[in-house]
Amino acid sequence: MFLGTHAPRLDDKGRLILPAKFRDGLAGGVVITKGQEHCLFVFPIAEFTRLADQLREAPVTHKAARAYSRVFFASAHDEVPDKQGRVTIPAHLRQYAGLSKDCVVIGASTRVEIWDAAAWETYLENSEESFADIEEEVLPGIF
Repeated sequence: MFLGTHAPRLDDKGRLILPAKFRDGLAGGVVITKGQEHCLFVFPIAEFTRLADQLREAPVTHKAARAYSRVFFASAHDEVPDKQGRVTIPAHLRQYAGLSKDCVVIGASTRVEIWDAAAWETYLENSEESFADIEEEVLPGIF
């Protein structure tokens, strides 16, 4: 499980050092793809495979499933982090997420998310007020 918030920097070659506490879970390889709200999703290979299997089960006649699959798979980039825990983020994904030097990497349970630092701050400002309000919708009766 990936947890926490980290603030690595993107180097001039488009590489990002993954947080040390995430490296064991990602050492076998990752898939980086477009996420929602213009962040990037980073999946361990096994989790990406599990999601891909679920998407394959969606009927090809379902327009939303086709559209989601196209973007999800067409933007995906796979690689194995190097010995320093770095991954290269392709230019098209850096552009999509608006990544500059300062990034935020968050643990999101079964995946890692990469955000531009300013975009993450804006997201938090806009969503923290509604956090308590959506609890009952997302986790009814849990808390």
